Amino acid sequence: MSSSSSIRVRFAPSPTGMFHVGGARSALFNWVMAAQSGGTLVLRIEDTDASRNSPEWTEGIIRALAWLGMDGEQYEGPYFQSANADRHAEAVQKLKDAGRAYYCDCSREAVVARTGDQHKGYDGFCRDRGLEPGPGRALRYRTPDEGQTTVVDLLRGKPVFDNAVLEDFVIARADGSVTFLLANAVDDMSQGITHVVRGEEHLSNAPKQQLLWEALGGEPPVWAHIPVIVNEKRQKLSKRRDKVALEDYRDEGYLAEAMRNYLMLLGWAPAADREIVRWDVIVEEFRIEDVNTSPAFFDVKKLRAINGEYIRALPVEKFIAECLPFLERAPFDVDVAVFAELAPLAQTRVALLSEIVEMIDFAFLDEPPSDEQSWNKAMKEPAAAILAAAEAAYRDARWDAAELKDRLERIGAEHGLKLGKTQAPVRVAVTGRTVGLPLFESLEILGRDRTLARIAAARARLEASS
Repeated sequence: MSSSSSIRVRFAPSPTGMFHVGGARSALFNWVMAAQSGGTLVLRIEDTDASRNSPEWTEGIIRALAWLGMDGEQYEGPYFQSANADRHAEAVQKLKDAGRAYYCDCSREAVVARTGDQHKGYDGFCRDRGLEPGPGRALRYRTPDEGQTTVVDLLRGKPVFDNAVLEDFVIARADGSVTFLLANAVDDMSQGITHVVRGEEHLSNAPKQQLLWEALGGEPPVWAHIPVIVNEKRQKLSKRRDKVALEDYRDEGYLAEAMRNYLMLLGWAPAADREIVRWDVIVEEFRIEDVNTSPAFFDVKKLRAINGEYIRALPVEKFIAECLPFLERAPFDVDVAVFAELAPLAQTRVALLSEIVEMIDFAFLDEPPSDEQSWNKAMKEPAAAILAAAEAAYRDARWDAAELKDRLERIGAEHGLKLGKTQAPVRVAVTGRTVGLPLFESLEILGRDRTLARIAAARARLEASS
């Protein structure tokens, strides 16, 4: 790839109410290409579809990009496709005047009736009918009957398309609005776009867009059609079936740095089988030509694991700050000073920031959370005796984690139990669950009075049920 600063790559999302993770990956690939070349990333919002044109949706795109680290300093724009309507109309008229386009009143049903094949494209029926503009008449581009169109693709070489198999495609609808194919070509030309990185589902559009570029007197861009993203069943990710909204992952507690790292791995692999790679290293090492063309599996388990790594690598002060928005939505009041004591214990155990609420709730509730499964698992013989001994031992113990652990270990030894078995009833009595933060550090932070009160309450419950 050239290092010329004249390189201009564009990311052109459509407002859809949510920002697809596939779109996020495309944005990142474009961003890295621009950064590596010293070129420019152009952000253009494809807002010409009135049914999907909402200011809130556009703002959602801007916020999602900003969360990933792409604010107005990283791109030129945003431009809005709707603002280029005059240029679109000029291009339509130019193609019509040059005999490169004609009006057509064929419905899809009529085409199928003529061809007998619902999968076959338009058959050119109106090519020579000489129709004038009118209700129900779209404008079609007249594709060449001979020759070939070669697409220069950084991933796929130079795919060749026979012009004869390219249908005459619509460039302007009956209501006068232009289609995606024409609008993109015109906008790319007017904005000096040299490189386009987008999903492979658009590869079939590339020869049509190149024909438009050439007909309008421009030089087509260099393409890179990156692989489709699939789920665990190797089906293309679908918003109707899969969790695909970047906002959902953000709200669940994924870090932007982790998501950014993971999305870059969808089709590309750093050297030495690394998965955790700093962004500056990615920018240095990534090569669009090295992206694999095979479908990329969106592995949520791997994403979760990578997020956990990033969480554990945070300075504890940053971890606390990242957790606060989730704690503000918790159904209990959180003393930030107490949480700051618990944070280092929790940081090693959460893979998502949203998990923090359940991890530390015991410290802020009047009573431990109720989990019957945990209770039934832990409160078996000799649970009552262990709780009684712990209550007695902890009344006069020095209140620090090491001493609390030592005293419970001795209780366990008297019953022939290892510490893991011994601490189970104490953990459930105090925290409500069989798994959670390190027990003895949690008891130290919770304090003697609250710990003893909870152990006593658990003993009373056991006695009442016996």
